[in-house]
Amino acid sequence: MKNTLYTYSLLLLIICFGCKSDKKEKAPLLSKQGKEVEIQYASGLKITDFGDHKIITVENPWPNADRTYRYLLAEEGATVPQDVEFDQRIQIPVKNIVVTSTTHIPALEVLNSEELLVGFPGLDYISSEKTRKRIDAGKIKEIGKNEALNTESLLNLQPDVVIGFSVDGSNKSLDLLQKTGIPVVFNADWTEHTPLGKAEWIKFFGAFLGKMNEANAFFEEVEEEYLSAKELAKKAKNKPDVVAGAMYQDQWYLPAGNSWQAIFIEDAHANYLFKETEGTGSLSLSFENVLTQAAHADFWMGPGQFTAYTQMLQASPHYARFEAFENRNIYTFASEKGSTGGVIFYELAPLRPDLVLKDMISVFHPQLLPNYTSTFYKPLE
Repeated sequence: MKNTLYTYSLLLLIICFGCKSDKKEKAPLLSKQGKEVEIQYASGLKITDFGDHKIITVENPWPNADRTYRYLLAEEGATVPQDVEFDQRIQIPVKNIVVTSTTHIPALEVLNSEELLVGFPGLDYISSEKTRKRIDAGKIKEIGKNEALNTESLLNLQPDVVIGFSVDGSNKSLDLLQKTGIPVVFNADWTEHTPLGKAEWIKFFGAFLGKMNEANAFFEEVEEEYLSAKELAKKAKNKPDVVAGAMYQDQWYLPAGNSWQAIFIEDAHANYLFKETEGTGSLSLSFENVLTQAAHADFWMGPGQFTAYTQMLQASPHYARFEAFENRNIYTFASEKGSTGGVIFYELAPLRPDLVLKDMISVFHPQLLPNYTSTFYKPLE
């Protein structure tokens, strides 16, 4: 009887101990199914929305990159699964931010978040009047240069995040900054090859700023305007020949056949004379090569930093051998600058491809856009 009672008591103790252990152990919280934010044109961006947190995936952060970055953007108190893998965690919406490219400035302004910007490398490059007023008021600090950021200044600013970029994956300034605990994320809008692909990166900023709805709405407007302008251009009966670029140290640099700029020319219903070339960046050709193929081009778009015909002749009298030069059909974006010399095109054009396309249509087919005032491209003086 005693043995039976002892065995029963021991069994009961084991059962109760097991019950207590089960209560202490919690099953790991696993990832749930998120909703993919629509990304139609940007090849290097993916955003997955889980409600109180998001995962941003950045592919091809620089040309021929061998890795992908994942960023966890979590609201305060968010329930984030334990099995989520990420390179950086940032609390959203961010309250202050540092960006490192002028192309990021318009995105902040469109989303009414320019007051969150606390630092930038090379303040004189910023053209926007709205942001320049904040710079003049001392609300945005100089933080050095992209390849040599002032770490001390950044530590004093203590931004919630630094939006950086890298041309080849080696940026010692960003590497050092991450070691201080300040989150650094890569933005790869500049690696996109299509006009709408670049513009769609406003959704990247929408995620950090807690303004996804505003970012989606803005992009839809730009997309609609761009596609409408592209359809309008198709109504033109003629398709003029176009050359681009200019010489630098005896080499002529111009857009490759699959580049961002070449796509604009094609969508504006014009014939880019170097459209059959390979690549999405720039070509480097001899003057003779370009002259042979483009001496009779109807238009010449974007002749480097030249803003006047006299400047071009001083640089090389051979420019006068092109009919576009002789007929005064050269258009430049370099003449439109901010108060401190920053070229507006470099800052705003990636986010507003609809305006770039309309500018080109007004040049190639002025009858389609009567009384149009261009934003970027102006006749050479």
